[in-house]
Amino acid sequence: MAANPTLPTTCSVALPVPVDAPYSYSIPTGLADRVTAGARVVVPVRSRTMVGIVLAVENGEPDGLKPVFLAPDAAPMLPPSLLSLARWMSSYYAAPIGLTLKAMLPGALWGSSRLVATLRDIAAATGVVGGTLVEALERAGGKASATALARRLKRPVWSVLQRLSRSGAVELHVVATSVGPAPGAEPVVRLTETLGSLGQRDRMFGRARRQREAYDTLDALGGEITLRRMISELGFSRGTVRGLIDRGVAQIEERERLRDPFENLSTAPPTQPTPEQAEAIRTIRDVPAGGAVVLFGVTGSGKTLVYLEVLREEVERGRGAIVLVPEIALTPQTIARVRGVFGDTVAVLHSGLSDGERADAWRALVQGQRRVVVGARSAVFAPVRDLAVIVIDEEHDGSYKHGELPRYHARTVALRRAKLEGARVILGSATPSMETWAARERIAVVSLPHRVTQQPLPPVTLIDMRSEKQVRGSGPVPWSEVLDAAVHAALTAKEQVILLLNRRGFAHFLQCVSCGQVSECPSCSIALTVHRTPARLRCHYCGFDRTVPDECGQCGGQTHRGRGAGTQLLERWLAERFPDARLARMDADTTATKWSHQRILDDFGRREVDLLFGTQMIAKGLDFPGVTLVGVIDADTSLYLPDFRAAERTFQLVAQVAGRAGRGPAGGQVLVQTRVPTHYALRAAARHDFVGFAERELRERETPPYPPHRALVNVGVSGTSEKQVAAAMGDVADWLKALIAEADLAAEVVGPAPAPLARIKGRWRWHAIVRCEDPRLLGRLLRYASRRAPHTKRGSVRVTFDRDPVSLL
Repeated sequence: MAANPTLPTTCSVALPVPVDAPYSYSIPTGLADRVTAGARVVVPVRSRTMVGIVLAVENGEPDGLKPVFLAPDAAPMLPPSLLSLARWMSSYYAAPIGLTLKAMLPGALWGSSRLVATLRDIAAATGVVGGTLVEALERAGGKASATALARRLKRPVWSVLQRLSRSGAVELHVVATSVGPAPGAEPVVRLTETLGSLGQRDRMFGRARRQREAYDTLDALGGEITLRRMISELGFSRGTVRGLIDRGVAQIEERERLRDPFENLSTAPPTQPTPEQAEAIRTIRDVPAGGAVVLFGVTGSGKTLVYLEVLREEVERGRGAIVLVPEIALTPQTIARVRGVFGDTVAVLHSGLSDGERADAWRALVQGQRRVVVGARSAVFAPVRDLAVIVIDEEHDGSYKHGELPRYHARTVALRRAKLEGARVILGSATPSMETWAARERIAVVSLPHRVTQQPLPPVTLIDMRSEKQVRGSGPVPWSEVLDAAVHAALTAKEQVILLLNRRGFAHFLQCVSCGQVSECPSCSIALTVHRTPARLRCHYCGFDRTVPDECGQCGGQTHRGRGAGTQLLERWLAERFPDARLARMDADTTATKWSHQRILDDFGRREVDLLFGTQMIAKGLDFPGVTLVGVIDADTSLYLPDFRAAERTFQLVAQVAGRAGRGPAGGQVLVQTRVPTHYALRAAARHDFVGFAERELRERETPPYPPHRALVNVGVSGTSEKQVAAAMGDVADWLKALIAEADLAAEVVGPAPAPLARIKGRWRWHAIVRCEDPRLLGRLLRYASRRAPHTKRGSVRVTFDRDPVSLL
């Protein structure tokens, strides 16, 4: 029988595996309306089933192709624009299309699965084979996997199950992990009869006054409302609702309910813009579709209000928006500000959500129920309808770079998506990245040079720890008398203090005082960090931990001493030094549980905490008017890392944390402890002089050339054998150099060399850098090399290509 020429018969499907080409499948007639480009499908792969994304459908020859088993969604999960974006990313980052799509969809919507059949109506079974299969299903208790049925009948059953499913004899579904958590459900009260006149209502309800009020309320609200809201917000009892149902004028239905942990979170909408902000808003609104603008505003200048006002106009027109913030800055405070303006049209996407919450948010966006997204890096892929604006707050932040294949940068992806969909991108920062600042000839810069309160930025003092007196008894904690006096004064005045130490743990490492042996991670080239609560030695790269030894494994010595200071040791020192102060520590250890971040900040905002200290997560996005003192315990921790961005990161961190001070009427000050007070990054941060720092930093990167003057690919090789890794990296580097020389390309290979962190999680690491002035040429070279360079196929070593790296460690 010939196939219907109006229906597609085959499709190409991308699977989340490291394979460049898509797979081909036939489309059963009963699924032809759902199997469309961008749809999720469940397909057979060898002895299992997997979820994939349809790239295209065709009227091809289906003979010999395995069939699509299931299309679980009523509408495609990815619109055409996001499919186009995925293809561009796959090319730009030289990543397989399936892995690219996997990075775009929430993890809960992927995975392997089992197709399960449930018996529904024996009489609806058709055909001899269909009857046999139904009998087997009945003997199995009415429910069995397709694999088990095929094994029992000793024949393929996929096409028969599809036919039985269409006839209503069986119901097919996939084990939950494959298509993501099912949508949440809640009861909805819906009117079933319209009583148009007052007389009809009087006759229906008589003296049942509350039932009449409930009916009138439901009618005024459009005829339906959730049972939860009807009882908790409107004050009607369950008995009143039952009365409506008994009279035949209403019924209760189960409806999909979004699991939204931020449902009741909002703050009052922001105040009217200042003249400076109003001018910025006007300028941004004039940016053409597909364009971008840099919102360069000092800390406290009100960049968030500018974002929200630009978004408000677009959302009122029925368009959508995405607001990206760094993961550590994605606080309830940020979400509440956006919800205060846009209410329940806001969806939240970030790692703190459960699988069900993330899947629900995605579905709501696909269905158009939510139009504004707030999220971290991966929210750049949110399926927002009619996208108008993408905001990237703190656009300089390194967390916008994805660490796995595809190694994308959310800023680069956002700029491309805006061009595809005719949206605008707002890049906001007080300390823009060097790449963004160097592009200001192509991207307009809008400045907010003053704080909304018109208060000056706080004075910053660099404390030279080479000569400054240290408080006796502070041990390895760098604690100058100047900082000590300032903290005492602030706490005495009932003001709040923030202290930054960008190293967690109790001590940086444990060292034997007899032989000098340092306890190291057995899998990584790094010392184990001492933790006091609980008492463990822990690796911050692979997670390995062990008990603190009683004696040295090298010499048997009984005495060990912690070297360096982490946030746990700082906590002990602060508790001893300021016993009456209420302390809160914020680092990866204290914020490991869900919403712990929120609880700490809520306590600080309610003035239940006097002194907040921690790692870089306290440096960004926090707005607490009670903070009058910010102290940087050791500004040198990142300054001399073997990475071309070390000075930039140090400037950004110091400048950002300095911006937490002096936002209230009492003003504030910033004290920065360092042993290199003459370094240009620290001196510029002390002057709040980003422009001066950027001019110097861009000059520093001219020789040797680094971004933004050159485009980079960091080529890495890793494996369990150090010799094999070094040899393989030499092979790859030699191959790249020969290719560049033979094709006479304007590119160079630097290296190879051991990576600064030579071993992580038991794998040795070497790398080389490919530098090129022309990004398009580099892209072609990358795509060619990723498929043809030595050792790129599966083997004892792993080769990676990281385009536009944010770190070379």
